[in-house]
Amino acid sequence: MKERKIMISQKLFLDLFSYFEFEDYEKEPEIRKALNEKLELLAMHENYTKYKTAESEEEREKARQDYLDAKGIHPSFRW
Repeated sequence: MKERKIMISQKLFLDLFSYFEFEDYEKEPEIRKALNEKLELLAMHENYTKYKTAESEEEREKARQDYLDAKGIHPSFRW
């Protein structure tokens, strides 16, 4: 699998830098929260990409349902 680059906010980068370089451990909760949010966004993007590029209709529908679940869309609002 090709290694992808991921963009993060300048604030997160600076928080990570101060955490590791200056041992500023007070920022750990903020860093954890921001990294978890980024991970959730990456997972949603992956599901959306699978939905758009799936080979079969079954794979496409499975990826679409996973994406809608991750977004928190109630099943009664789905088409």
